Amino acid sequence: MKPDLEVVCVPADESFTAWSHGYPYRTVRWHFHPEYEIQLITDTSGKYFVGDYIGDFTPGNLVMSGPNLPHNWVSELPDNQPVAERCLILQFTAEFMAKATAAFPELRTVKTLLDESRSGLLFAPESGAAALPLMRELLTARGCRRAMLFLSLLELLLHDNGRRQLSSPSYRPDPHSYMASKINLALAYIGKNLATDLRESELAELIGQNVSSFSRSFSKHTGISFVQYVNLLRIKLSCEMLSNSALSITDICYQVGFNNLSNFNRQFLAHKGISPSKFRRYDGLKTAAPGN
Repeated sequence: MKPDLEVVCVPADESFTAWSHGYPYRTVRWHFHPEYEIQLITDTSGKYFVGDYIGDFTPGNLVMSGPNLPHNWVSELPDNQPVAERCLILQFTAEFMAKATAAFPELRTVKTLLDESRSGLLFAPESGAAALPLMRELLTARGCRRAMLFLSLLELLLHDNGRRQLSSPSYRPDPHSYMASKINLALAYIGKNLATDLRESELAELIGQNVSSFSRSFSKHTGISFVQYVNLLRIKLSCEMLSNSALSITDICYQVGFNNLSNFNRQFLAHKGISPSKFRRYDGLKTAAPGN
């Protein structure tokens, strides 16, 4: 079975994205993306799949996946009770790492880690425990502190002499084949054009389907409708921009693709339960140092 494309949105003024999700969640399926990923399991146990590797995971499972390497973690839940937070995730592009290495030659030592991650890397439980506070703080960190935490995490992983590659040496991801899927082409187009006026009819035409066929196929692959999916990506990106930029709410509204402020406020409230202004205010209180 070909993996589905996960669209990873990294804001233009950020180097990487750090986030968390629960279980079940829309990206919990056999999927791939062009970005590197570091994932730490914080709750649940089950089976995980990386390339041609299959293993068991428990809390503390720390894995780094290279570009386009298919992967999935399937939790086993007693009584099918949902979990609010299953994992912490960090994602960044190869282009970013190339630019960072060019600017800071000291980072060339990380190339070994990046190369090994193309087969998937499992780190020692001790590294998982040490990574937890770093990755949790990365969810809300800003400025230089955010960059320092990222570098500290890479250093931690680089010095884990117990790390091991997961996929067999013969396994090679085939992103060109994966992108032959019409839905993956549509998802990639959405990710690259999120700030534009995306229309379901245009996407259907792009992949050679009528609107009703595209709608059914899209919902089958993503679990939600086209409009819901686009709004979800835009709200997620807006949250990162509200937390990590000084842009006004109006500017953020238009930069993530909403065409009017009232619709943005309405969608944000529906997804997050609070307004964008309250989200930014609460996020600022959460990240403020004690005594400030």
